[in-house]
Amino acid sequence: QTLSERQFPADKIYALASSKSAGKEVSYGDEQTLIVEPLEKFEFSTADIALFSAGGDTAKAHAPKFCAAGCIVIDNSSAFRMDDDVPLIVPEVNADAVMGYDEKNIIANPNCSTAQLVVALKPIHDKVGVERVVVATYQSTSGAGRAAMDELWNQTKGIYVNQEAEPHEFP
Repeated sequence: QTLSERQFPADKIYALASSKSAGKEVSYGDEQTLIVEPLEKFEFSTADIALFSAGGDTAKAHAPKFCAAGCIVIDNSSAFRMDDDVPLIVPEVNADAVMGYDEKNIIANPNCSTAQLVVALKPIHDKVGVERVVVATYQSTSGAGRAAMDELWNQTKGIYVNQEAEPHEFP
């Protein structure tokens, strides 16, 4: 949605996923639909930029293939966050650090709660400094995947009909 809204300059947008999702449709903007192609069969050299948001194992397995073909990978997983040769970027905070991406052709970003936190802390730090921050987060069910989301949905619906909750994904 964001790429479409901002009219990101791209000749072609690909939607990639595992083979089991190939052929499904996903929205691109309000009026366009993309057909999901299997990641395993994708010709990596046809892309200039790849936005990865498929989990650490998938990123570790496929990002190097894209990078070797000259593509820049922007990864949303935890796969490369601690890699010294991969810049960890929050554009509103340290956009200039992106210049180190060419060591591996990968740019990482921190998890969602960290990104939001540092955006809020940056102007405070710039103005008066920040010495210590103590944070507790309670990660979203969505982080555990589709089965967890389905369980939450079914349990939520069950509340309204006095149905006993049947946990499978969470204790």
